[in-house]
This record gives sequence, structure tokens and C-alpha cells, in this order.
Amino acid sequence: MVEVIEHLDPPRLAAFERVLFECARPATIVLTTPNAEYNVKWETLPAGKFRHKDHRFEWTRAEFNTWAAGICQRFGYRVHFLPVGPEDAVLGAPTQMGVFNGIP
Repeated sequence: MVEVIEHLDPPRLAAFERVLFECARPATIVLTTPNAEYNVKWETLPAGKFRHKDHRFEWTRAEFNTWAAGICQRFGYRVHFLPVGPEDAVLGAPTQMGVFNGIP
């Protein structure tokens, strides 16, 4: 799931979670989303604006980690986080990735 979740309204995000993690339940899920902290590095992006006009939200790394921890708790997965793109020492990478593995 490459940069999909940020296009979903919050009520639809909950449905997406159930369909993917509960019903389909693949052994491995790779999911990416923008890192909102990195947005200050985009010179043409006004402060407080999202990277794309269709984004409903953009999460910080902490927000993504909290969401992923809830997924793991509710649906029996483990998650490993990886950066995507050049990593700033303070802001992280432009994109964040969670690799979810189902617990047998």
C-alpha cells in the first residue's frame, strides 16, 4: 500500500483497516505514507499545507507509530519501521514505511 491511507477520510480509514488487516489478513503488508515532519524541507510547500490536494491528513512519525501500534494490538501483527528517501537527522525521511507481519 504505497501512499494510500492519507487519501482516506477517517471513517473510511477504519473500514480499510478491517478489510486489510482483519478480513484479507495477508502475512506481510508494506504500507507507506508521507512524513509530515519532513514537509518543512519542501521550499514550495506553504506551512500547514499537505503535499497533495487530495490528502485528508499527513502524519508525523509519532502519529504513524501510534496508529501502527493500534493495528498490531487489534489485529495481531508486528511492525518494523523504515525510512524511504534521504533521511534528515532531525526530521526523518520524506516517506515513512511500516512493514507489518502477521503473528501466527
